[in-house]
Amino acid sequence: MNRRLQWQLVLGLATAAAGAGAEQVGEVDTAFKLIGPDHKIVVEAYDDPKVNGVTCYVSRAKTGGVSGAFGLAEDKAEASIACRQVGPVGMTQPLPRREEVFSERQSILFKRLRVVRIVDAKRNTLVYLAYSDLLIDGSPKNSITAVPIDRATPIPQK
Repeated sequence: MNRRLQWQLVLGLATAAAGAGAEQVGEVDTAFKLIGPDHKIVVEAYDDPKVNGVTCYVSRAKTGGVSGAFGLAEDKAEASIACRQVGPVGMTQPLPRREEVFSERQSILFKRLRVVRIVDAKRNTLVYLAYSDLLIDGSPKNSITAVPIDRATPIPQK
């Protein structure tokens, strides 16, 4: 395999891993870059894989420029989340009290954006927490949202 094909394969896999499960619904430019894409804020939708009818919208910074164009830039460890009921709610299986629902790379090696679902059984509510972590040190910056579920549909738990 020649070197060019190897690099294309590596970049393709990195790009696929970075956006797995997300559907980009919009973006806004925040800073002009002469070479490469502008810095921006992207809004992505994630459907909860175990809860039908719930979608989480995550906004986060995306670094532009030359390094951003090649997927080598380190995005900021900041995100905002809003999860909403978008249809009839149904659980595909019993839910654990706490579970990572989504995870997406924010840098080529060490940083990830994570979304965790926490079941508040007393209030029959699903709580979603978004945060970034690093291999060595995590970030205290986080965002939280909650989706109350109708009492007629109790949340099944493991």
